Amino acid sequence: MKSIRKFIPVILLALSFTACDDWMNAQPEGGTKTADQKTDAASQNASAAAADLSAVYAQFIQLYPGLGDLGYERHNDFGYAAVCLFMEAQGQDFIGSDIGFNWFSFSDWTAIRDYTLNTTDGLVNHLIWNTYYKIIHACNTVIESVDKANPGSQKYSLSQALAVRAFCYLQLAQLYQFTYSDNTKSKLCVPIVTENMTPELQEANPRATVEEVFTLIMDDLNYACDSLEGFARIDKGYVNQAVALGLRARANLVMKNWAAAAEDADQALSLSGATPLSIAQAGVPGFASANANNVLWANIIVETNEIVQTGIINWPSHLSTFYTDGYTGVGATRQIASALFEQISASDVRRGWWLDEKLNSPLLDADGYNAYKEDLQADPENNYVTLKFGTGNGALSGLGAAAADWILMRAEELWLIKAEGLAKSGGDGASVLSQFVQTYRDPKYTVAQHGLSLDDEIWWQRRVELWGEGFAFNDIMRLEKDIIRTNSTNWPAAWAQQDVTAGNGVLLFRIPQSEIEANKGISDSDNNPFVAY
Repeated sequence: MKSIRKFIPVILLALSFTACDDWMNAQPEGGTKTADQKTDAASQNASAAAADLSAVYAQFIQLYPGLGDLGYERHNDFGYAAVCLFMEAQGQDFIGSDIGFNWFSFSDWTAIRDYTLNTTDGLVNHLIWNTYYKIIHACNTVIESVDKANPGSQKYSLSQALAVRAFCYLQLAQLYQFTYSDNTKSKLCVPIVTENMTPELQEANPRATVEEVFTLIMDDLNYACDSLEGFARIDKGYVNQAVALGLRARANLVMKNWAAAAEDADQALSLSGATPLSIAQAGVPGFASANANNVLWANIIVETNEIVQTGIINWPSHLSTFYTDGYTGVGATRQIASALFEQISASDVRRGWWLDEKLNSPLLDADGYNAYKEDLQADPENNYVTLKFGTGNGALSGLGAAAADWILMRAEELWLIKAEGLAKSGGDGASVLSQFVQTYRDPKYTVAQHGLSLDDEIWWQRRVELWGEGFAFNDIMRLEKDIIRTNSTNWPAAWAQQDVTAGNGVLLFRIPQSEIEANKGISDSDNNPFVAY
């Protein structure tokens, strides 16, 4: 989208970055407190635990959490939402325009997984690792301050911290080793850092196996699912029992506990009362407010947050076509792969989430967006550009527009988990899928319309429904799918256009050098192999 909109001048000065000569001289980012600090933590009261819990959620939306400690201040480093955009860009359906202001497109598969800081793309690996382990560290701060056997009034703080820690390990486990199976249980995954580890153990902490990591994940989630019963949260920024069940549904899906995944998803929907967006609601730009009826959990983002104050280092800047003050304002837009878009039925409201090959979309006829139509249609390169994501308040500029919530879990995902879990456990997943799509997206839908197996049809629905929200690469890995880019016409020549076969070692991220240098328990030989592609 190279022809549209004014853009704040500061961005033109902000694309360079500097490296720090010193590596982090510290424990792994998920490290816990020293023995003396633990003594102090043990005396904390419920109010202090609640304050620590607030720090857990705040960590999701920090500025430069992934690379700031390494001396880099990069405009693709703004917390969990940034990681989600990286995960989308690793798949086959999420394409960034070929423009110098694009921070979420890459030219080389191998470079993206570089464990050193030798390449610009390789910084992504460190960013992802540090973002998750800093959240884990914040969780451990809460957990270690509470007596798990007798948590008393701090039960809900403890349970939320355990659920969020499980969430982080579930994300990490799917990047640094192939998906959970009998063949991978004994393979090396990521180091486990918990609240009860001594500094000595933290400083020499080897990679745990896949099975060990998933044991921790399920232990944490089982405790949270049981102990959050009756918890009334302040807002959707907090984990409640329904969210914990939704997280366990995700974990069960990865572990191929199909029936359990379906049951957890169903319970989460029932407890939350969340319902998918109606066809009318899905027919306007959205996915930017936790207040929507389909949202179970979100990062609540307000104007005073630092990522918003920057104006440009936040998710609307990089994803919402309608945020004129952001990177999308100079053409760093996101497109859907043409091969996927062309399979979306004309009767499916989601087809309007992107401009078609002729630069049309019914979303541009919605109040407040029709003025955008002429501008967008002025550039033929805007075909397939996303219109799915709105802004914080529906405005096109200003801090209020940048203050958009990032959705972490919504009802539509749980419907699709339920459908997949039932389909793969002998239940009637087809009926659940049909009910969801026909009621909320496409009244003319039939399960057979794409000519796919039921399993692949459910994946197809996830690709369309959850596009841009951070699920794409994890789905490819857990379902052991090939990445096919060569069948779409709109991949820029500058980006990695190759197809990648499932199981190729290049898909695995590598333990970052900063971790290896700080952690005596991991050596270069323990890392995932280097794979040139």
